[in-house]
Amino acid sequence: MSLPKPVMRGLLGKRLRFHLPIAFSLALVAATAFKFTVTEPRKQAYADFYKKYDATKEFNAMREAGVFESVRPSGE
Repeated sequence: MSLPKPVMRGLLGKRLRFHLPIAFSLALVAATAFKFTVTEPRKQAYADFYKKYDATKEFNAMREAGVFESVRPSGE
């Protein structure tokens, strides 16, 4: 008694019909999870930061610390 030959004709199409919808579904779930767990909180954190950020105050603090070469501190 011998083993039956494996069915190779149409094997790729058969496996793709099974695995392709699963792959697309998992990719969609992963993208949605990433959007709501990483991207949205990051955008909210940036929005909260820039609501109370004062660029002029930061510039003056860096100027006084001597960070810039083209702008002297007000004490000099």
